Amino acid sequence: MKKLFSLVTILALTAVMTVQAQERKPDWARWHYLSEEEMNTPVRNEMFVETDPPAGEPRFVGEFEPMQGVMIRYPLGIPTSLVVDLSNNCMVYCIVSSSYQSSAQSSFQSAGVNMSNVTFVNAPSDSYWVRDYGPWYIFEDRNPAIVDNRYNRPRPNDDNMSQVFANFWNIPLYGMNLQHTGGNMMEDGRGHGVSDELVFNENGNNETNVRNKMRDYLGIDPYHVTIDPQGDYIAHVDCWGKYLAPDKILIAQLPASNSHAADYDAVANYFATTNCCWGYPYHVYRVPEPGGYTLAPYTNSLILNHSVYVPMGDNASYNQGAIAVYQEAMPGYNIVPVYNNDWSISWENTDALHCRTRGVMDFNMLFVDHREVLHGEQEWQASYPVVSKFIAYSGEPLKSDSLLVYYSIDGGEYQVSHMTATGNPDEYVGYITGFQAGAEIDYYVFGADESNHRYTQPVFAELDPHHFTVGAFNPTSELTITPDTLWFSDMGQTKTFNIINGTEGDVTIETIEPEAGSALNIWEPTLPYELHAGESVTVEVTLQTPPLKADLSYNIQILTSLGQYQVTAMVSDVAYDMGLYIPGAPVAELTINEPEVEIAVVNGNYGTHTPIEITAVYEEVENDGYWLALSYNDLPYSLSAGETFYITLRPYPVVGKGMVNTRVIIESDDRNLIYEVFIDEDLLSVTEVTAETKLYPNPTSGQFTVEGANVAKVEVYNLVGQKVFETENGKRRTENYIDASNWNKGIYLVNIISQNGAMETKKLVVN
Repeated sequence: MKKLFSLVTILALTAVMTVQAQERKPDWARWHYLSEEEMNTPVRNEMFVETDPPAGEPRFVGEFEPMQGVMIRYPLGIPTSLVVDLSNNCMVYCIVSSSYQSSAQSSFQSAGVNMSNVTFVNAPSDSYWVRDYGPWYIFEDRNPAIVDNRYNRPRPNDDNMSQVFANFWNIPLYGMNLQHTGGNMMEDGRGHGVSDELVFNENGNNETNVRNKMRDYLGIDPYHVTIDPQGDYIAHVDCWGKYLAPDKILIAQLPASNSHAADYDAVANYFATTNCCWGYPYHVYRVPEPGGYTLAPYTNSLILNHSVYVPMGDNASYNQGAIAVYQEAMPGYNIVPVYNNDWSISWENTDALHCRTRGVMDFNMLFVDHREVLHGEQEWQASYPVVSKFIAYSGEPLKSDSLLVYYSIDGGEYQVSHMTATGNPDEYVGYITGFQAGAEIDYYVFGADESNHRYTQPVFAELDPHHFTVGAFNPTSELTITPDTLWFSDMGQTKTFNIINGTEGDVTIETIEPEAGSALNIWEPTLPYELHAGESVTVEVTLQTPPLKADLSYNIQILTSLGQYQVTAMVSDVAYDMGLYIPGAPVAELTINEPEVEIAVVNGNYGTHTPIEITAVYEEVENDGYWLALSYNDLPYSLSAGETFYITLRPYPVVGKGMVNTRVIIESDDRNLIYEVFIDEDLLSVTEVTAETKLYPNPTSGQFTVEGANVAKVEVYNLVGQKVFETENGKRRTENYIDASNWNKGIYLVNIISQNGAMETKKLVVN
């Protein structure tokens, strides 16, 4: 009992001493000063140089967007264990002087840091508050750049860090003549930003000048400048709030008895009644904090790709509550609690994890920018267009078949709508269709580019999608087709039109027929199709080859129970003398998931009408897992302008082999084409012959034998898919003697079929 009392007494005294120590801590520590002397030293900005703002359009990237890395400084202001976690997430850019680098490297290696994801940036620094003095990364149009500001601390090395990283990345540096710090800035990546009133106070209360510079250098407009609900200390927004997504903001919440609780509530109410960039009020999430001197720095967290690193405080119950709030607000993210027991660099309510790190945006990210978000109750439309920009900062092309709208009607399975170009720069549209009045619609936009960057809006996809309600249906007594004109500028393009039933009754779509010779491929619903009142359907049209007609336009006729309608297709700027090509792409890909598929090769010399001679077609096999039987016209083949040459592919599995990829090569006097072929894994599900079979001699120049206990049939094919031999079906033989003496020399595929239908394929060489 005495031991228990002594332990309790010690813990209580320790807690009292800790609180007293915190209460005695001078203001310079709370204000991110290195000492009381530094706090009283005039600010020197020898390193800052003002420049004109970016000539292009600036976009200040949000913290929750894709990051290629994170900046820290050594000696550290964060636990080494956190560096381990960060290095397994992305690249860690560690600012370190050359004299400290060996120490940093040794410390990291000992702790288990992934050193392949660590880059040391040699530069002198004065402090570890990288958030405050580090570079502000932006895109200027499609190019990365850095915006610098006047750092209001007497630390010239820290103030020079933007120049250091502009040189490191070899990207432009713009000097914005404002006193500002990273801790007092958060942005949504779409032009909205938040700071508290410190930014006005530090810049002579010239609000107009501050707002103009934030707009011109960073693209921030509107700029939400609030009160500082903490009321003292450092007055940085990351000590009490945080953007979690373009429409989500986290605000700390204090007990009602706390003197600052009403100020926190006022800021939260401001955002709850202010529209986000998507046109509706922010979703405000409150994270409870005990207030006073109890450590609870939960808004001072770091979002890094799909992880959120949350600094933990003194109270376990509040810690768990904070984690729960993040989990609710950011479904699908990995919420990582971060403890810091190193007294010399321990967390504080005004200085924690966010203050000591800074994300580095992915210079090659794919940005999905769907601004006109559908929300609330939408006025009835038979289809809802979803318009989005896709910006591939990598410079690589977008994957045209991977620009998609995913949508769910009344909680059902997600459907997919392919997006097509609108004609405006970087802009695409897809349509949500097939719903009834009063339906609840969830949706999100997905994009991918050829550099394998992918992104969704919202980033939470189906875990927390955009949502709207379909309004009441008001019949118009019309069947509408929109758009009624499709514009094509290249072969392989796909455009869409919608058939909308605005009448009070059902309408039957009988046929959808393109004009003869137009070389269109039309995806349509199974016809005839019953289009219910208020319903719509999307039809996809792909230009396979340009039409052989002078006016470069043709019609699509739509016959319905209400009469005949027409869509006009227009073709412009198509290259007519492109030679031999595969519709859709010069280097095409094909996944075989059927027993037989077809490749179409076209002579695109529409202007010169020059024929092309196809001289060879063959398979380039990577291993023996699969063979392709190819069939086509006899070679050489003279392909007239506008004519199509068809090649049929039939895959033949070899039992016991894994899935492989291969190529089909088409050689001609114009150019050689390569078709990348991928075998669907489902086709590998071939049942083996139940007893071992043998084929001998192999190679052979005459007779060969197929031997097996339960062989019912033997088929032999050459490599162009022609069957050259077949035994009589149904008669079980132990040995099958086959004469190949009159066959052409080459490779053959022998299918050995058992009584139960299982098949094994063997390769035979005839000399």
